[in-house]
Amino acid sequence: MLQPYLPVLLLVAFVVANAILMLAVSHIFSTYRRTPTKIAPYESGMPVLGDARERFSVKFYLVAMLFIIFDIETVFMIPWAVAFRQLGDMAGLLIIEMFVFIVILAVGYVYIWKRGAFQWD
Repeated sequence: MLQPYLPVLLLVAFVVANAILMLAVSHIFSTYRRTPTKIAPYESGMPVLGDARERFSVKFYLVAMLFIIFDIETVFMIPWAVAFRQLGDMAGLLIIEMFVFIVILAVGYVYIWKRGAFQWD
């Protein structure tokens, strides 16, 4: 009864033993020395400028919202196009669904436009 699962169990046992062995060997043979350079936060090779808890401008969040809106649009339109092609009898419902979706996106686009996200200073 256990014979068909024996290769899988052996593989799992080998993987677990290998992971434990690699961690143990690296812990035993490592020469980790804590120096001020090693424990300092890494900032692209540049010295740290300012505090990490600075306040971001609202414009940053508007640009992020703009990216999310159009990213969702792209991700949603590709499966919609495939479904539209395959479901010919429901084409009218799918067109209405996409029209409502585009209207919602247009409202978000106008909101971001009025808030000045397209004006770079």
